[in-house]
Amino acid sequence: MSSISANRVVVTGMGVASSLGCEVEAFWKNVIEGQCGIDRVSSFDITDYTCQIAAEIKDFDPLPAFPNPKEVRRTDRFTQLGIFAGWKALEDSAMNLDELDRDQIGCYIGSGIGGLGTQEAQHTVLTERGPGKMSPFTIPMLILNMASGVFSIYHGLRGPNIATCSACATSTHALGEAWRTIKMGDAKAIFAGGAEAAVVPMAMGGFAAMKAMSTRNDDPKHASRPFDKDRDGFVMGEGAGVLVLEEMDHAIMRGAKIYCEIVGYGNTADANHLTAPDPDGKGAARCMQMALRSGGLDIDNIDYINAHGTSTPLGDVAETKAIKAVMGAGSSDVAVSSTKSMIGHLLGASGAVEAVISALAISEQVAPPTINLDNPGEGCDLDYVPHRARDMSIDVALSNSFGFGGTNGSLVFKQLD
Repeated sequence: MSSISANRVVVTGMGVASSLGCEVEAFWKNVIEGQCGIDRVSSFDITDYTCQIAAEIKDFDPLPAFPNPKEVRRTDRFTQLGIFAGWKALEDSAMNLDELDRDQIGCYIGSGIGGLGTQEAQHTVLTERGPGKMSPFTIPMLILNMASGVFSIYHGLRGPNIATCSACATSTHALGEAWRTIKMGDAKAIFAGGAEAAVVPMAMGGFAAMKAMSTRNDDPKHASRPFDKDRDGFVMGEGAGVLVLEEMDHAIMRGAKIYCEIVGYGNTADANHLTAPDPDGKGAARCMQMALRSGGLDIDNIDYINAHGTSTPLGDVAETKAIKAVMGAGSSDVAVSSTKSMIGHLLGASGAVEAVISALAISEQVAPPTINLDNPGEGCDLDYVPHRARDMSIDVALSNSFGFGGTNGSLVFKQLD
């Protein structure tokens, strides 16, 4: 697969909202130090749930990113997280929108689930008080394109605007499709990423009913343990990540700080099972290969992989097989880590937050750790950077995201030449 066009796409701004911080600098410091943001759920009574832990954002204040408190009340928490991360990315990019053509600046902020908290709250109003008492903002609050739509409204961004929804690959696909759009010349810059606020009763109960979540309730900090033999499921996280993707000449023209370049994107399907990955990782392998081809790279170029690594028995083995299929004999030489061990699984927002980590791994020349990896499980025999971050040369990083329905996404980040 050849390059789409001569346009090059770079990362010029980043924003996060996570259990390890809502400022990129503090977030990165905590990641590199191997801190864990997972604890017992505090936002509702979790007593009767089999999984009672999550990576919540404590004391989150969205107001600075909004015009006024009324606007905050008219949005679901996932939208608030997305707006906040986008605002931080705008601030980080030092982009003066008044000096730019806003017709050429877009917004692709997706969500895997959207306003599930709003659905729960308004369903209670409906059943207990009747339809006449429901909020007129019910639908705008719960539909999953609202983070993207509201952010564009607040900042007057009139370029392309979509919200991807592809389960846990959502924000990786948002970034990839934004990359394609800029490559094709249909925008000069796009705020791309994802937001999720699924630490709510419906999601916690539903995922637990699938036996997908960890039940290590007495030891939250050690519950998410990707690739470890004692892993027993993923741990839910909430948050958002937004990156400013920009056509390189446009970024240089305005004197932007450039973190790295995005050079490749893959998007495939397992076509295998509703929730389980292809056991041999075939779809994931094709996705990584597609990303490398689209960037004109081969396996020898890859220094670091930010794995999907959810801490599930099936998923971790399938991804390891996929990496081996792609990397061949070189699979033992590449550093691989799962940062979900620290921030939990942010579902539709995970790919964007992990994209921030991948970009910083290149910018700072540090591979973040996989914490809680005490004894690698059967079939998990790669270099997962256990316990401690590693200073190393990272020219190219690959980030993976795989979701229910068999959807796969991979992005390739490269140090700017």
